[in-house]
Amino acid sequence: MGILSGNPKDEPMHYGEVFSTWSFLMTAKGLIAGCQTHLNHTGDEDLRKLLEEAIQGGQQEIKQIETLLKENGVGLPPTPPDRPEACLEDIPTGARFQDPEIAESLSMNIAAGLVACSQIMGQSIREDIAMMFGQFHVQKATLGAKVLRLNKEKGWLIPPPLHYSKAKDC
Repeated sequence: MGILSGNPKDEPMHYGEVFSTWSFLMTAKGLIAGCQTHLNHTGDEDLRKLLEEAIQGGQQEIKQIETLLKENGVGLPPTPPDRPEACLEDIPTGARFQDPEIAESLSMNIAAGLVACSQIMGQSIREDIAMMFGQFHVQKATLGAKVLRLNKEKGWLIPPPLHYSKAKDC
């Protein structure tokens, strides 16, 4: 039996796992602060629910990653303070994020999270870490599908130029 053939939790993390999980954690903390700010700017209740779901999912990810890093003796990145709640009407119209912009930002962050999860899964040699990020990936993909559906229903989706083949059947 080699060093990496027992209980994954007893195995050391390699430098890539440490860096990637730590970076993911720091980014997740920042994204929660961003979603909290976006909550203050959104007037759409459906979008508000998806932002709250993103915050809740991010908080669960943070708990799991912090536990992993603490168990492995890795220091944690700083946590930004929670954003205070604000009344939408108190934010000047020209200074507000618009709902389509918020939905676009949420979509972009979910897509980046999917890529990050895939990268960490691919570089992990500890099965528990790969599985944890596999779970995060599934949760992000599910949320991403909800945001895509919302963008389509609200007319907020701006597709790139669509390509129609002009080839004719011979």
